[in-house]
Amino acid sequence: MKTKLIRLTTVPLSLKVLLKGQHQFMSSKGFEVIGVSSKGPELDEVKEAEGINVVSIEMSRKITPIADLKSLWQTYRFFKKEKPQIVHTHTPKAGIVGMLAAKLAGVPIRLHTVAGLPLMEATGTKRKILDGVEKLTYASATNVYPNSQGLYDFIIQNKYTSKEKLKVIGNGSSNGIDTFYFSKDKISIDVQEDLKKELNIILNDFVFIFVGRLVGDKGINELVSAFSKLTNPNAKLLLVVPLETDLDPLHLETLQEIESNPRIISVGFQKDVRPYFAIANALVFPSYREGFPNVVMQAGAMGLPSIVSDINGCNEIIVEGQNGSIIPVKNTKAILEAMQKMMDDEFYYTTLKSNARPMIQSRYEQSVVWKALLEEYKFLLEG
Repeated sequence: MKTKLIRLTTVPLSLKVLLKGQHQFMSSKGFEVIGVSSKGPELDEVKEAEGINVVSIEMSRKITPIADLKSLWQTYRFFKKEKPQIVHTHTPKAGIVGMLAAKLAGVPIRLHTVAGLPLMEATGTKRKILDGVEKLTYASATNVYPNSQGLYDFIIQNKYTSKEKLKVIGNGSSNGIDTFYFSKDKISIDVQEDLKKELNIILNDFVFIFVGRLVGDKGINELVSAFSKLTNPNAKLLLVVPLETDLDPLHLETLQEIESNPRIISVGFQKDVRPYFAIANALVFPSYREGFPNVVMQAGAMGLPSIVSDINGCNEIIVEGQNGSIIPVKNTKAILEAMQKMMDDEFYYTTLKSNARPMIQSRYEQSVVWKALLEEYKFLLEG
């Protein structure tokens, strides 16, 4: 009989993107996998692409006590009906709802992966509430997996749970990276040239790229401010991002600069980011907080060096002076200097670029991460 494994995320995009391929892999290894998330078209896409059953239970990303209690009750009833051996949650809201419901429903193996903590930027009462939620999530779980060493240390420092419950799987990351898929070789020269023409990128341009959400805590205000001070006319900034206006919106002057600066190219959300990486020279990712950022691994696999902020995850993927540059958080001047150095120092840039892909392949290849998680599941089931 197959072992029933339920994977839970707050929104279906996380189930689809953050854990892509993993559901199918676990199914092939003898698990009956069920994906649970809020409703949305991506949920059906997961069902189709991964060949697993999916169930929608509404969960809010915000602090909504009444709605959260409703989510908890529905999740509890679902677990009582399905009787899974393992429930594995990702993202903060799915974590508290899923772990609490699984404990109440008597699920024996309750796992939560920590892939970033929004509370790092919270203060006052909101921080206290989020601290309490985190502690309750970990107390309800049997095992907690920070997806980076930095998150592991942060959890210990803040006394959210004991060391006995914590473990970093492999070298970190929730899903690793498919370096066969994320490879510049997969994007033809014709596709690259057409895209450059479309975006008005010429031969001597040096293209800095940012991929992610267009919000304050991704460091966009500082990035745009720094870029606007670059005097080299061949510098371009390519933003491959969906704009978010409800959570953590950008400063008005940042939005105006993006709109008015002809050297800033904003292309919105793109289903396939590889062509954009293929025509870029370096990633700039000055985020305030991350778990283990896929974007930095993707850029590296595509052969790009990265400028990243000195935060957990980023400062593990990037090694200073080897495959990129690590700069202080929220520091416009440091971003400007790092971009300037990449453009001006050809030997430095070429060295970082030549190391970028091999350093990702050797540490974060997807199959390695999946096998490490499979071994963990087997170990817990035998115990």
